Amino acid sequence: MKLDRIDIKILHVLQQYGRMTNVELSEVVNLSPSPCLMRVKKLQSEGYIEGYSAQINVAKLGQTLTVFTEVTLKNHRQTDFARFLAAVEKIDQLIECHVVSGGYDYLLKFVTTGIGEYQEIMERLVELDVGIDKYFSFVVLKSPVVKGHLPLTNLFQP
Repeated sequence: MKLDRIDIKILHVLQQYGRMTNVELSEVVNLSPSPCLMRVKKLQSEGYIEGYSAQINVAKLGQTLTVFTEVTLKNHRQTDFARFLAAVEKIDQLIECHVVSGGYDYLLKFVTTGIGEYQEIMERLVELDVGIDKYFSFVVLKSPVVKGHLPLTNLFQP
């Protein structure tokens, strides 16, 4: 499926306002409701839209701790990477895992109830012997800018 500027705009708007009605969306992207709905359904069926979710204000629920962790593995064989990933995928508090270039192998993002829980997770990972050589932890003090959407209309201009 080749996307045009209207498809990109639909994706851009939906990622920010996923609960808007089709009529509201059609007005924003300058289409009549029926063709707009057809485009949305096509974007869903083609896998461009994977789902819809609510953005939760976690601070209202209680205090949490966010930690970014740099992880370097001892060995760099495919089996070492697979073993590490199999272990971290089971950790609910791990919300992001990125393979990165540079001085370490993975950048992980944890959200935990506090430093104690985070330390227990890391100690358990080290004890599991999943190939961790070293890790560095960076506790988030404040997050002045967090965006839940990508600048699609800037990134993709058909």
